[in-house]
Amino acid sequence: MDNEKIIREFIAAWSRLDAAELAGFFAEDGVYHNMPAGPVAGRSNIEQMIGGFIAAWTETEWDVLNLVADGNLVIAERLDRTKAGEKGVDLPCTGVFELEEGKIKVWRDYFDMATYARGMG
Repeated sequence: MDNEKIIREFIAAWSRLDAAELAGFFAEDGVYHNMPAGPVAGRSNIEQMIGGFIAAWTETEWDVLNLVADGNLVIAERLDRTKAGEKGVDLPCTGVFELEEGKIKVWRDYFDMATYARGMG
């Protein structure tokens, strides 16, 4: 499976709000660095972090605006539309993914935390 397809499937999987499924896209020693916070290393730690992050979410759909893939590098510009009950946010994001053997080795996600907090706070 090519890396672009893997990342498109990963992005689509977020709509199911299943932390275990999402963590399964990562290498065992993968790293998720949500840039407004510190990096989280290891698949089980990533699953816990995602689970905590999405616990209040009731819905999310991520629109891919642009996606560029070159070898093991995939960059996806997105608009993440997320709701937590009556609260919601349309959050512009860019994810930089480094893949290894069909798994995400490193994911760096860039977005403005203030935009997220205004919509969800």
